Amino acid sequence: MVVAHEGDPVLTRLIEGDIIPWYKKKNLRNLYLLLFPTCMGIEITSGFDSQLINSLQGVDSWKHYFGHCEKVLVKGKMQTVCFNASMTGIISACYALGAICALPFVPMFNQRFGRRWSIFFGSAVSILGAILQGLAVNLPMYIVSRMILGFGIPFCIISGSAMLGELGYPKERPFLTALFNSSYFIGSLTAAAITMGTNRMTVNGISSNWAWRIPSFLQLVPSLVQLTLIFFLPESPRYLISKDRREEAFNILAHYHSEGDRNSLIVKAEMAQIETTIRIEMDASKQTYLDLFRTSGMRRRAFLGMMLGFFTQWSGNTLISYYFMKVLGMLGINNSNTQQVINVGNTAWGLVNATAIALIVTRFPRRRMFLVCTIGMFCCYAGWAACMGVFLEGNSKNVIAGRMALFFIFAYSPMYNIGYNSLTYTYLIEIFPYAERTRGIAFFQFWARGANFFSTFVNPIGLDAISWRYLLVFCVWVLFEVVVVYFLFPETYNRTLEELAFIYEGQDIQNRQAIATEKQIQAQEFDFGKSCEVY
Repeated sequence: MVVAHEGDPVLTRLIEGDIIPWYKKKNLRNLYLLLFPTCMGIEITSGFDSQLINSLQGVDSWKHYFGHCEKVLVKGKMQTVCFNASMTGIISACYALGAICALPFVPMFNQRFGRRWSIFFGSAVSILGAILQGLAVNLPMYIVSRMILGFGIPFCIISGSAMLGELGYPKERPFLTALFNSSYFIGSLTAAAITMGTNRMTVNGISSNWAWRIPSFLQLVPSLVQLTLIFFLPESPRYLISKDRREEAFNILAHYHSEGDRNSLIVKAEMAQIETTIRIEMDASKQTYLDLFRTSGMRRRAFLGMMLGFFTQWSGNTLISYYFMKVLGMLGINNSNTQQVINVGNTAWGLVNATAIALIVTRFPRRRMFLVCTIGMFCCYAGWAACMGVFLEGNSKNVIAGRMALFFIFAYSPMYNIGYNSLTYTYLIEIFPYAERTRGIAFFQFWARGANFFSTFVNPIGLDAISWRYLLVFCVWVLFEVVVVYFLFPETYNRTLEELAFIYEGQDIQNRQAIATEKQIQAQEFDFGKSCEVY
């Protein structure tokens, strides 16, 4: 087990003394209302996309328009097959491939132009991809449009997640970053509901092409909202300080974190701590990806980022996100409308439990929640595999086993959301210091998108080849995750970003940070030994 040093608790003590809730602070309340559509809402696009591809696999007009449908004998039963397993995998995975292509450029764009312009650019690219997707006339055009969508999303995700951590008031920061991923289910539920509705659109009794074109076009809506509102949001104070725009940063912190009070002790302490930490970070940083491997501490952070990339995509979640319709078919549920209803139900359940979990999970130590997450996922997948095996090996006669398999699929959702949905970006923002934060999140995204590409491509092939036994692969992998989390994940609970900046560097550099911070505080004539009002 890794134990983090406590670092400099000065600001943490001051924040704990602030008992005024955020909703009673007008400027902070307005900031959070803007952060939702511009930053938290970014994951709506990701959720919409994964659910769209999943739902379209149950839309006849989409399958006939892009596929070559024919009746074939599968395990003694006649079934209509429009795509082979490899092509199904490519259609789903090309979104991740587009994202991988973008990742080398995202940190450079962020550092050059700032968080807001990065979100603006990514949103514009996503809008273009959604338009081309809705206008697609053949399969190659459809795949390219999905790659364009994938290219735009990392610019938004990396910048948006960083903005939540860097603009939010320290007390609410963990909640903001935890809610970031839960908005995925808003997009997912919206796509599932829209596709369930458009699936009923027919022309002369035949499924209409608008059944898939309408939801494809509507994927641009979240990005259009972000593009429209992003410049109403202030820039990250940490980015401004890194560019020697100290006065602008101080004005933003004073306006939103102390309701315009420029003499606020908390704001001045924030400024002192941020400036000191960024100065120390920048002295050691070369502003390249090699920084992630330059020191022992950064290598450990990079390893955690890589592991989280694998864990968030190889824990069996992509099987449900992209191929739930196929799984339902294996469980004997073949009616298209019934599949869509169950899919909407599962997605709505995901939204409810993910949001509820995000609101409470940050009150508990991070490492403990990751352990609950991984052990819970193992139990769900073991139960799912056992029940699905009984159902399929018994020639689909054991209806109870089939329904129990569906129960474990629903039970899997909150287990995954406890850790990998609600805490991933919270944890990444906490373990990576400012100077390497966008590169660190981009590094995580590289492995996550690569793992997503691989799993979405392989999942249909694995299910076709070894049926329910494919689930056992995830059981073994999740057990490996339990071991990694237990032995290698450090605890980051209840500290500010600056206090966590040197979590791996040892007590000496943390003491340097604390001394430098207090010197700057003393230079501004603050007295931390006295009790004082925040406002």
